[in-house]
Amino acid sequence: MEDDPFSLYPYPACCDRMLPKADLLKAVDHKDALTRLLDQADQAIRTWEVVVTDFLSPPELVEAQSLFQRLTEVQFIASGGYPQAERQRGAIARAELPLDPSQIPLTLVDIAGNFLFDTATHRDFLGALLGTGLVREKVGDIIVLGERGAQAIMVPELVDFLTLSLTQVRSVPVKTRPIDWQELRVREPKKKELTTVEASLRLDAVASAGFGMSRSKMVDLISAGDVRVNWKSIDQSSHTLHSGDLVAIRGKGRLEIGEVVVTKKQRYRVNLTRYL
Repeated sequence: MEDDPFSLYPYPACCDRMLPKADLLKAVDHKDALTRLLDQADQAIRTWEVVVTDFLSPPELVEAQSLFQRLTEVQFIASGGYPQAERQRGAIARAELPLDPSQIPLTLVDIAGNFLFDTATHRDFLGALLGTGLVREKVGDIIVLGERGAQAIMVPELVDFLTLSLTQVRSVPVKTRPIDWQELRVREPKKKELTTVEASLRLDAVASAGFGMSRSKMVDLISAGDVRVNWKSIDQSSHTLHSGDLVAIRGKGRLEIGEVVVTKKQRYRVNLTRYL
């Protein structure tokens, strides 16, 4: 059996050989982000230090986790401040070193104002944050609190800058300040459990049942690139789903594929959890 090119590790501590980036990056979609991560992995190997990344988007994070599972010399963990966080920072270290989420620096910031008469959306708050000069990679999740404002998770080293720079969102004056994590206001997602029986595990069939829409409408959404499976855009209606997959449609929530059982009539009984 041929050697797996991703199983060449660990190599001796004295060795200065770099990770085989060209091989590792062949099948990834987010090459720029993963290239930066591999550069940081090389740094972690070379210096014996924990190296922390910027915030990763969900698709980048999925690819990063898959890539680092193939490497034995380094380990990778991620945290976004709370269990359901979409955007997360990663930490990379040699396999011999202790590594846990507490080593990933994060700060929670409160953006307080009276939005009763000028409602601000997630996009408004993000636009205001980026309008100060911050780049998206330095900001994690933004939790909108309705008329009270929002909370944002970000890298600690830019908090002082944001506190001075972010003074208005839309027409509303705001006060920006770091707050304790005990003040985080994340609502538990509402969910609905359901079961469907389908002739196949095709994406269009299962997702249309889970999201409660016609199959033709689901096909249109898939063709338009609006449907993601495990955070990857899927444009084939015939894509086969598996237990554990996560299907997301912007503005319509997420659908988790649970247990799949083949019935006596050779159909598929699928347990679904829809997050609203």
